[in-house]
Amino acid sequence: MNRPVQLHPGWLELLGDEFQKPYMQQLRSFLQEEKKRYRVYPPGPLIFNALNSTPPDKVKAVIIGQDPYHGPGQAHGLCFSVPPGTPIPPSLRNIFTELHDDLGIAPPGHGHLQAWAEQGVLLLNAVLTVRHGQAGSHQGRGWETFTDCVINHINNRLEHVVFLLWGSYAHKKGAQIDARRHGIIRAPHPSPLSAHRGFFGSRPFSRANTYLKTHGKQPIDWQLPHEDCA
Repeated sequence: MNRPVQLHPGWLELLGDEFQKPYMQQLRSFLQEEKKRYRVYPPGPLIFNALNSTPPDKVKAVIIGQDPYHGPGQAHGLCFSVPPGTPIPPSLRNIFTELHDDLGIAPPGHGHLQAWAEQGVLLLNAVLTVRHGQAGSHQGRGWETFTDCVINHINNRLEHVVFLLWGSYAHKKGAQIDARRHGIIRAPHPSPLSAHRGFFGSRPFSRANTYLKTHGKQPIDWQLPHEDCA
């Protein structure tokens, strides 16, 4: 790429070569054209927010989403998360419902998951950009190859990371994960269309912490700070 990539040095060391490959050059050209014609989310400095918020040596858990929210002010580079003051999307409301049922943690009143990311929960979408109002509009343009590379590095270089795979898309995305090295917790997607098919009652948060503690790692404090959303 012509401009330096805004990426944490730890990830840049692992992923820097990807930016020189033809698929990423093509993706860059595609995004440049998209931005001339449409609003693209999230803003440029936040495209790699998940990686910048959770360096590779800090990763303890991974939650895989599909692509960013496509409404104004929603996407900020962490899957399922929205900035403070933004209405909580339905899937995230269901995540908070399960969190309460699992660990007794009351919903925080906002949907900002940054505190999870800073504790080592990589909140990774498979596709890192989207066109305004058009879900899935940047699928098949190269992001999936890049995020597969992220997952492969975690799979091959780290041990005892717990993957929370919600929905068939995430299940397929995580198909290459070595279950002998890592924990895998599968459940249906928390969307209102599927949460009642087994996401509710799956207890992913307590199960993730049990796995981490079993392998000598500090568990995640899933309770989010209450932020001023005014």
